[in-house]
Amino acid sequence: MTEQQIAEKGYAHPEALVTTEWVAEHLNDENVRIVESDEDVLLYDIGHVPNAVKIDWVEDLNDPLMRDYLDPEHFARLMSEKGISPDTMVVFYGDKNNWWATYALWVFRLFGHDNVKVMDGGRIKWEAEGREMTQQVPNFPKADYPIPTRDDSKIRAFKEDVEQHLKSQGPMVDVRSPGEYSGELLHMPDYPQEGALRGGHIPGAANVPWARAVREDGTFKSADELKKIYEGEAGLKEGDDVIAYCRIGERSSHTWFVLNYLLGYEKVRNYDGSWTEWGNSVRAPIER
Repeated sequence: MTEQQIAEKGYAHPEALVTTEWVAEHLNDENVRIVESDEDVLLYDIGHVPNAVKIDWVEDLNDPLMRDYLDPEHFARLMSEKGISPDTMVVFYGDKNNWWATYALWVFRLFGHDNVKVMDGGRIKWEAEGREMTQQVPNFPKADYPIPTRDDSKIRAFKEDVEQHLKSQGPMVDVRSPGEYSGELLHMPDYPQEGALRGGHIPGAANVPWARAVREDGTFKSADELKKIYEGEAGLKEGDDVIAYCRIGERSSHTWFVLNYLLGYEKVRNYDGSWTEWGNSVRAPIER
């Protein structure tokens, strides 16, 4: 797939995606940093895209003491260690349809690092094409990254925001599996059923499982295909103020990326408290 083929998919922001071919041609570009972020944190060690650095969503992006993301000081330190400056273009990829790659991208956006892209197709496409993999961990010079300001308000929703959204009957997308949405499951299928006292969904939320946005080869569906799903089926429309959620905010960051970058929705927030917070909260209304 070429950059032209991405452009032909009709996205609002086609520049948010790059092809595996583009990445292969920019492996040694000083102004580009390739970042792998996976659910399976051992994958990087088995083999990764040459010159890619690893960002572990648990160890690197989370606050060690409370359920939140790292603070601006630690973000600046992480960027410096990975050889990323404020001007560096960061290209994310990972396993499982770029699931955690979009999560890491979303966290970068909280700190105002907006020069971010996703490698369409992720690890699965890179491997399927037989492209070079290495176990060599790159060592880049430390970069100068001033401490940024973290602004959660634009793309992150908290429980009180969801409660307000409920009152105003704002659109919400529950991106979990149908079993979780109905309350039969408390976690994804084939995972331990843990994390919430009650099952179900936030009243009024439409169910669109996150992975419906991608094709079998791991690449994103075209804008027309995505509109049929999110607008035709879920009833969203341009101009909507949308909140997406899942269990801990990682699957919904993928849907946030789709709605924000590929369909051009300007008001999309990811509720990362998601079901582990809502399903355990006193007096939180739940539909089944």
